[in-house]
Amino acid sequence: MLQSREVIIESVFVHTVGNKMNEERIFLSDQELERTDAVDDALKTYFFSAFKGEEIYHFDHDVNLDLNEVYAYVSAIFENPDALGEQSVNIAKQLYHSGSHPNIKSGEVCIAYFRDCFIEGETVDAIGIFKSENKDTYLKVLSKGNNYDMRSEEGINVNKLDKGCLIFNTSPNEGYLVGVVDNTNKGNEARYWTDEFLQVKPRRDVYFNTQNVMSACKNFISDALPEQFEVEKADQIDLLNRSIEYFKKNETFNQTEFEGEVFQDEGVIQSFQEFNQSFANENELELEDNFEISKQAVKQKSRVFKSVLKLDKNFHIYIHGKRDWIERGVDESGRKYYKVYYENEH
Repeated sequence: MLQSREVIIESVFVHTVGNKMNEERIFLSDQELERTDAVDDALKTYFFSAFKGEEIYHFDHDVNLDLNEVYAYVSAIFENPDALGEQSVNIAKQLYHSGSHPNIKSGEVCIAYFRDCFIEGETVDAIGIFKSENKDTYLKVLSKGNNYDMRSEEGINVNKLDKGCLIFNTSPNEGYLVGVVDNTNKGNEARYWTDEFLQVKPRRDVYFNTQNVMSACKNFISDALPEQFEVEKADQIDLLNRSIEYFKKNETFNQTEFEGEVFQDEGVIQSFQEFNQSFANENELELEDNFEISKQAVKQKSRVFKSVLKLDKNFHIYIHGKRDWIERGVDESGRKYYKVYYENEH
């Protein structure tokens, strides 16, 4: 998403935000973080290395974009970068009041202003909001004459950003361009960073379209299809493989072409179309029938298209093609088996 080496860190403020639900406190600093060149190099790794995807978000609000608190605060900073300290306090307070789940961890929050950020063909300023929730243990070796001492210290691992967002000063009327990272929460509290605090939504672009159609396709083949049709596991894997192959070999998606090439059977196609509509309604999406395919989204989403056939706890068969070269059966004693044909052994 961003080439970090050319970015200039203009200023950074750090606050500590506890969990309000657990009656933890918030600690607000009034001074800019003092930094050295070495600290800046470490901060660039910490701030930017986790932003590897191409999915772009934008600030949103159900009533009026100006009522989105974080959007209002970052807009004030872009108008006057000297207001970073004052507005960083407002951002930290907003984060403190947004956490409505007792499992949300307390942590340090860095709010930073950057210059010379290159994104989508233009160089702009940016604001970063980063929260550290987990600490790693480090061993520090100290020389003492001809001997050494060793101390255990806790600190932030610069290669493990817990939560972060980058807001780029472009397209302000559409809610800016926003990159989001959340590597920690998995339960009911999982959406508080994006939904309650930032209030962002994915931008409708080629990445968005590709990712959502692939999700609908995967869910249909893995979950809905076996409920409506008698389908073997190997056939499911074959459909998943054909789906991935379609997205990998084509530059654009055409739903009619995709359905005919992957599903082929009219009954299955109709079932997929009905599932597609239900999937879109449940997730408040508008799935496009035709769009340019994002290769980055295909690369990311392909990881959840599993092509492995698991047999008890003893065998895994990886199926990457040639569905007609594998046969399923039952022997005279009732034991199930698969017969696999091949040309070469490696």
